[in-house]
Amino acid sequence: MSQRTYHDPLHRGIGLDRQAPAEGMVMDLVDTAPFQRLRRIRQLGPAYLTFHSAESSRFTHSLGVFHLARRAFERMLPLAAELETYRGLLYGAALLHDIGHGPLSHTGEEMFGLHHEAWSARVIRHHPEIHDCLESYASGTAEAVANLLEHGRSPHPLIKHLVSSQLDCDRLDYLLRDSYSTGTRYGQLDLDRILGALTLAPDGDMAIHPKGLMAVEHYLVVRNLMYRSVYNHRLNVVCNWLLEKLILTARQLGPDQVWADEVMATWLWQPDQIRLEDFLANDDQRTGYHLQRWQAEAPAALAELSGRFLDRRLLKATAVEHLSPADQLQLLATARRLADRHGHDPELCCGLRHQQLRGYHPYRGGLRLWDGQQLQALEKASPLVASLATSAATSWLIHPRDISNELRQEMDVEWPRAAAA
Repeated sequence: MSQRTYHDPLHRGIGLDRQAPAEGMVMDLVDTAPFQRLRRIRQLGPAYLTFHSAESSRFTHSLGVFHLARRAFERMLPLAAELETYRGLLYGAALLHDIGHGPLSHTGEEMFGLHHEAWSARVIRHHPEIHDCLESYASGTAEAVANLLEHGRSPHPLIKHLVSSQLDCDRLDYLLRDSYSTGTRYGQLDLDRILGALTLAPDGDMAIHPKGLMAVEHYLVVRNLMYRSVYNHRLNVVCNWLLEKLILTARQLGPDQVWADEVMATWLWQPDQIRLEDFLANDDQRTGYHLQRWQAEAPAALAELSGRFLDRRLLKATAVEHLSPADQLQLLATARRLADRHGHDPELCCGLRHQQLRGYHPYRGGLRLWDGQQLQALEKASPLVASLATSAATSWLIHPRDISNELRQEMDVEWPRAAAA
């Protein structure tokens, strides 16, 4: 097939033409088994238990990132004709940036202690289908894509900026897509305005024309709101804690007490010996099947945790960032005492979870404005952006729902001012 179109709910038709060599490479990469596996990896991990329509996959997101990278590339090419040399590198990196995600995406990284950037590079370097597709386009492409994704190294700064920065095609797509799939309304970006404002600074790196300032401000506000309302939603915090506790419990019980097939056994008890085929064999389906088996036949602790997740009998998360670390630990001890009184195992249902809300980082690849005469840091031109540079911490006490009233009473007694805050 010389042409192909993917009908996307956000970007409409994503067309590919084999007559264009880089797009032919993309077509071949999409057809490989490792890329098709991304259909079985949820984009938002367990967030579907919070937002019932959050069922999109890493497959759809990766195609969207490629599409946006191609649009941005075509926008920038007239400004720097030498970029043509790096078209294949950009297309490959944009499409494959998430090829190394494990089950449940970012949640799986916390569960199993893996890093998707390193695994993406490993897949690209060592999986014959992926490696050969890239090398067939141009010798050295596979290693260049792997280095860009794993180490952020690129022969041209613009290519790195489009793949991984504070205004990259990955972020643009996931904000749009995650807002769409969760039913929230924060991610309505002015994508055309943002892409139209991309330009090259005198140093050859990306900059924003001042005409796009408000669209970029809006993008950064949207990103902040999405982290607060979706990615760091309290029930997502609970699900992540629950799944991490579940895997930790399975590992502690060991293979003599916990059934696992050969692939999952390696992931659980020999994580430093995971082969490429073992990694690619695990996805949401395999992990979900193990949770079902564990709910039915594992020791009581693991069965309880699996059942809580599968049947959505979730714990409650109470915000405690207004308390000092010592007071948070005291409240955790209180929650464990109350949970035990109500017949729960405190180890399986009580914990603390700390998170840092991501802000804008002016000194970590900060964005710049360029009007053809003056180059200016974005936060210097925009008080709104400057205000987003301050990150915020959140702390959650996780506990059973049926102790909530008693726990609140304890908080009212011990920390009346904090409880009222």
